[in-house]
Amino acid sequence: MHLPDGFLSPPVFASGWVLALGSLSYCLKKTREILKDKMIPLMGVMAAFIFAAQMLNFPVLGGTSGHLLGGVLAAVALGPFAGFIVISLVLAVQCLVFQDGGITALGANIVNMGLAGTIVGYYIYAALKKSVFRNNALAAVFLSAWVSVILASGLCALELAFSQASPLNIVLPAMLFVHVFIGLGEAIITGMVVMFIIKVRPDLIYAKPAG
Repeated sequence: MHLPDGFLSPPVFASGWVLALGSLSYCLKKTREILKDKMIPLMGVMAAFIFAAQMLNFPVLGGTSGHLLGGVLAAVALGPFAGFIVISLVLAVQCLVFQDGGITALGANIVNMGLAGTIVGYYIYAALKKSVFRNNALAAVFLSAWVSVILASGLCALELAFSQASPLNIVLPAMLFVHVFIGLGEAIITGMVVMFIIKVRPDLIYAKPAG
């Protein structure tokens, strides 16, 4: 999922940077508007937890492995905008310090895992919780976490196809197939963590401001 340098064409990775920086600017503005005393330390704790959890891979298929994306988890605890900031920070540290993902591709990685995997994933969670699952937060978390991985991997495949790194009819099915199973791991881990938070500190779960 972490795209390295050399796979995306200049127009694609430049578009990723523009969209990532624009989204980050908007999320910083929205987060400042709703900032609470407990949010800053919680953002730090969540960033550290997701960073550490992403270091632990779980086997999937044929020698491949997956790891926690953490977008829906961050958004459920912090809200979609602060969650985006946390995921962007984690991706930036992974890229700049551990060379996990390329510098030119960092914008695209933030779009894939921050914009699609976190913000869109959160609104899928909110919609499912309100309608399909009738306030069953855990079921909504499980499904939205799985969908967020599929969305992020599909967007990654489209970027590779637009960059002519691989034909769409090859890269899209390949990415979606393996991430269907990686998404299950994401859903299980996210569900377990959210269930623990709800049981121990339910006040830490993000509540959308009224109005």
